[in-house]
Amino acid sequence: MKGGKAWLVVNVASQCGYTRQYAGRQSLYERYKAQGLVVAGFPCNDFGAQEPGTNEEIKIFCTEKYNVSFPMFDKLHVKGEEQHPLYTALTGKEGAFPGDVKWNFGKFLIGKDGKPLQRFEPKTTPDDASVVSAIEKAIAAK
Repeated sequence: MKGGKAWLVVNVASQCGYTRQYAGRQSLYERYKAQGLVVAGFPCNDFGAQEPGTNEEIKIFCTEKYNVSFPMFDKLHVKGEEQHPLYTALTGKEGAFPGDVKWNFGKFLIGKDGKPLQRFEPKTTPDDASVVSAIEKAIAAK
């Protein structure tokens, strides 16, 4: 996750109480993508089986219900024995922010140099001042 872009990585679920955060993330993406922000959705069924669909069903849901145009990746695991290497690097014992993702819609901001910068818990909305400020700093960094 380099290449001169900052990334906001989020584990998502279509049937979660936080699902409405898709709208806020889409707004962030539209507002900052020209300045170098990539919002990345990683569907995950690890919490309450709230993402039971296939990758295609998830994509259809996101585009039809929330007009999502940011990248949506294949479903993965953010914790447990099948944890994806990205989440091991973010939350593993030797990770940037050790400790399991607590629920759907955990957020990680990764700088243009590929280094994790900040972690935001699921209840922190995409339009929260702390998220917006961190994104603005990350995209302004050289």
